[in-house]
Amino acid sequence: MTIQILALEKIEFEQWQPLWQSYLNFYQCSLSEEQTRLSWQRIIDRNQTDMFGFAIQVDHQIVGFVHLISHMSMWTEKPYCYLQDLFVDQNFRNQGLARKLIEHSYQVCKGDFDRVYWLTQQSNTIAQLLYDRIATKTGFIQYKQSLS
Repeated sequence: MTIQILALEKIEFEQWQPLWQSYLNFYQCSLSEEQTRLSWQRIIDRNQTDMFGFAIQVDHQIVGFVHLISHMSMWTEKPYCYLQDLFVDQNFRNQGLARKLIEHSYQVCKGDFDRVYWLTQQSNTIAQLLYDRIATKTGFIQYKQSLS
């Protein structure tokens, strides 16, 4: 099995989009085709410095992705890197691929960022088994108010 991590701009929309749709389905969400294409254009635009991401390829097949967002903080000199989305196709889970994507994010961000952090749903207990091994649970609770 050959595993490679690629910057998202090195792959095609058609390789990423089915995985994105599966990710949205997992969270019982839907987005318009226009929003999906806008999100893709944002994350592959190298002039856009606050969004970037990576795909994981197994034997020439794209099977997962990670999306990252950079933002400044009042608390630190260096910016934070928010790991907004992480997904691995269900047929390729439990092979260490999500861990590889997270650890790749750590390597890319090391030196330029104060931290990499993310949120997960309380019910996503399978993912938390990994997260508890490779990061520190902060104890924060998220609140939000939709503005649209």
